Amino acid sequence: MTDMHLALHGLAIKKHGSAAEVAALVGLPEHRVAALLEEAAAKGRAARAGAKYMLTAPAQIALRGEYGKLYGALRGNAEMTAAYDTFEKVNADLKALITDWQTVEVAGSRVPNTHADKAYDARIIDRLGTLHDTAERVIARMAAHLPRLQTYARLLTEALEKAEDGAHEWVSDAKLPSYHTVWFEMHEDLLRVLGRVRDE
Repeated sequence: MTDMHLALHGLAIKKHGSAAEVAALVGLPEHRVAALLEEAAAKGRAARAGAKYMLTAPAQIALRGEYGKLYGALRGNAEMTAAYDTFEKVNADLKALITDWQTVEVAGSRVPNTHADKAYDARIIDRLGTLHDTAERVIARMAAHLPRLQTYARLLTEALEKAEDGAHEWVSDAKLPSYHTVWFEMHEDLLRVLGRVRDE
């Protein structure tokens, strides 16, 4: 697997990301990723807008064609498959938790959570902490076969700790590497590597 593949893979996950953001996901030095993305842009594989890049359509197609070749053995690994199946169960729990974080039930209907009820929010964050304990074990099982997944475990822990310290935007704010944002990116990474389809 080449550094260029990792850089483009990381950019595909970020969709519109800087060299620093991509480097943080794939475990390469930022200066190396910056050089790779500049090279990709020069070859028409990425488009640059300011400090951020995105893959071109031909590069997206080419990248998807690489996954089966590079991760064929991983896709056939029974331990990885079993761990991923467990991950999907945790993913369903997280989706339910995020729904409960973003909305509350009032008179039988779900309405946006204004976060005025601090006790309610605290209960959701407690649930997130419990879910995270399970998630860490599942990620460790998958990382035994794909070590760079430990990066996500670290980022999730950092987001959880910030949320527990009172910075509640770190639960699901899409503008931050919040728990939900990092989880979504990890799921996208796994779907691409394992050749699965996201259940909408």
